[in-house]
Amino acid sequence: MDLKGKKILLGITGSIAAYKAVFLLRLLVREGAEVKVILTPFADRFVTKGTLAALSTFPVLSEFFKEDGTWNSHVDMGNWADLFLIAPVTAATMAKMAIGQADNLLIATYLAAKCPVVFAPAMDLDMFKHPATQKNISILQSYGNILIEPASGELASGLVGKGRLEEPEVILQKIIPVLFPEKKNLNPGVSL
Repeated sequence: MDLKGKKILLGITGSIAAYKAVFLLRLLVREGAEVKVILTPFADRFVTKGTLAALSTFPVLSEFFKEDGTWNSHVDMGNWADLFLIAPVTAATMAKMAIGQADNLLIATYLAAKCPVVFAPAMDLDMFKHPATQKNISILQSYGNILIEPASGELASGLVGKGRLEEPEVILQKIIPVLFPEKKNLNPGVSL
């Protein structure tokens, strides 16, 4: 699928599954998309800005202000994108998204985004099954955000169950109908 001309914001949160976002970014760029990356404050403990910037060819943002004091405008980023893909998204970030707690650049950009938002959770199976997490997922879908269900399999904890970030190739295929709605009728607030 040719993504030439499509502008994607890739949000990465502080999950061990963030390593998969590097492969996802590479796939998106290889398909022709322009991809800008926003990290939560803990995400850079799992992936480096240097790696992500080299692959995306854009500066990687994580703070409201640059070192020189100028502003990273969450409004401009929200207006720039055709799609905001948050993968992986942690339980903590989903909770902040659900209540609008804009205490970091990723959440502020999410609240300002005018494009479709797709979120792909990654966490341990009991965290994913917890009623609070399930409620936040429902709230996010009620806002029109689109869920990519986590996969089942071996988790970082050593347990086996649902909670793995879906594979990058699968995520790429699942966002195609969101980027090209004229090719497939897609209702906001659905799961992919």
